[in-house]
Amino acid sequence: MDFSKELYEAKKVAITAGKAIMEIYHNDFTVDYKDDFSPVTKADLLADNIILTKLKEAFPNHAFLSEESADDLSRLDNDYCFIIDPIDGTTEFISKSGEFTVNIGLAYKHEMVMGVIYVPVLDELYYAEKGKGAYKVKDRVYTKLNVSKRTGKIRVAESRAHKTKSLSKLYEENVSNIEKVYEVGSTLKGCYLASGILDAFYKFGLGTKEWDVAAMAIIVEEAGGIFNELNHNKMLFNKADVRNVNGYYVINKEENLFSYKHLL
Repeated sequence: MDFSKELYEAKKVAITAGKAIMEIYHNDFTVDYKDDFSPVTKADLLADNIILTKLKEAFPNHAFLSEESADDLSRLDNDYCFIIDPIDGTTEFISKSGEFTVNIGLAYKHEMVMGVIYVPVLDELYYAEKGKGAYKVKDRVYTKLNVSKRTGKIRVAESRAHKTKSLSKLYEENVSNIEKVYEVGSTLKGCYLASGILDAFYKFGLGTKEWDVAAMAIIVEEAGGIFNELNHNKMLFNKADVRNVNGYYVINKEENLFSYKHLL
């Protein structure tokens, strides 16, 4: 199937939202907190409105799942669902580290088929369509993405703001197989793995939801990487329960997968 129209519109609106976000980023703003105690700013809400307005106009028959909008479970009856995180890495946005992204993915029958990640601070666009590869656009230069071929001494990542004891333990146990541990916020980790800069990272626990990983999953896979739940199953999308209850791992090559069963 062809998802080029969805990809085209998603790329345009991700950049538009990113530019609007940057206008707020460079000025003072307040921080509010949602019922789950996660932070939210007017930039999150503005980006959400921009993305949903444009995509609903272009695709009125598609369903939508966004972090900053009420969930309409009628989406479960639709084969097509845009999965959106207007700002992935709001904590990084607030701290002004620059490591935040705009994420737009499309699920078709519970499988990711298109993904766009825009990095506003770097003005970099990452995207993929199922079966057509993954790409990065910077300064109008298009680069096809491929994961690295490194094995053994690999480069791994952990979240800058959301560290876990299980992940720290995993990396400690495998220190002889690790060249370096990088701290990277948001789905930039996935972009860097797809680009060959990183080789692996893991997520234990219930800390993420579909919109945190949807766009990243297809970009990593189209670059030749592996994105699976910690139970080794493929992650499904547009589910009733949007939590990533089984965690996940992202690796460049299967032989670089660390043993972690004892940490679950």
